[in-house]
Amino acid sequence: MHYQSNFQHFTHRFKRLWRRSRLILFIWVAWPAPADAFQGLPPTPETIWSAWNLEPSILAILIVIAWGYFRGVRRLWRRAGLGRGIHVWQAVAFSAGLLVLLAALVSPLGALGTALFSVHMLQHLLLMIVAAPLLVLGAPLLPLIWALPKPARQALGRWWRKANLVRSLWQNLSQPLLVWLLYGFTLWIWHLPALYQAALEQVVIHELEHITFFGTALLFWWVLIQPIGHRRMNYGAGVLFIFTTALHSGALGALLTFAQRPLYPIYVARAWNTTALEDQQLAGLIMWIPMGVIYLITALVLLALWLQTTEQRVRRREAAYQLSADNDPIRYY
Repeated sequence: MHYQSNFQHFTHRFKRLWRRSRLILFIWVAWPAPADAFQGLPPTPETIWSAWNLEPSILAILIVIAWGYFRGVRRLWRRAGLGRGIHVWQAVAFSAGLLVLLAALVSPLGALGTALFSVHMLQHLLLMIVAAPLLVLGAPLLPLIWALPKPARQALGRWWRKANLVRSLWQNLSQPLLVWLLYGFTLWIWHLPALYQAALEQVVIHELEHITFFGTALLFWWVLIQPIGHRRMNYGAGVLFIFTTALHSGALGALLTFAQRPLYPIYVARAWNTTALEDQQLAGLIMWIPMGVIYLITALVLLALWLQTTEQRVRRREAAYQLSADNDPIRYY
């Protein structure tokens, strides 16, 4: 009888979910496939504003993530109060991160990146050092878990407690040194001329490029600025972490800026009223200066937090020493 009741409950929930999702599935199937942005002629100034990327999979993923996050935040705030669990500023940061993702992946910026190396570099900058840290600051795991029904949350918790192998893999994958190497390797390997041009010529490779850029960036910023839970590294190590990243990314930007010839011939015929070399130099400056400034600001914030926590630790030790001296003045005379 108990199993029959559970089955009926599951069937009822499935039917209700199906009714809600039919329209979404219909739009998904009926939506015309977008034109391949990486074949044929690049966009022109006259056609650029019609070159939006309305790929249903991208839109669906962003919508589901946004819906899940804010559904979870609403449940948290109803249970614990406004700003509890997730601060208001964290919800704002996550919202800003989603908007930056829209700008990078949906707006005509992506199509323009097939014509200009500098714009393609700007797109990568938005994904890796603007959207990624904003989303990490939003602490999305907690709201996304709370967006699930209570039985699903409980089942997920039971699975996670038993998933020793998965937890071990995650602990190893999120080791700071490994994350630093993955992030740097991804940045450099995709700027090899052969791979970079292949990404412009093949949609699948281009999508893989963006996935690896964004995925390693999320991991990088999570390790560096983890907003909740036990930190993977202290603030002092974080300063070194970000400083060395700024050095090697700046070196890549300088290499692109001062190169004497175009490294990516695919852009030679695609430039907008500029030479391929000038476009490449601008791309190098974008990687070198704006990215370097963001890394520098992050390093300064971490340094300030490091000094603050060090000062607080010293004050606590001094207070404990003074309390011991007050309790036993002869011993500390």
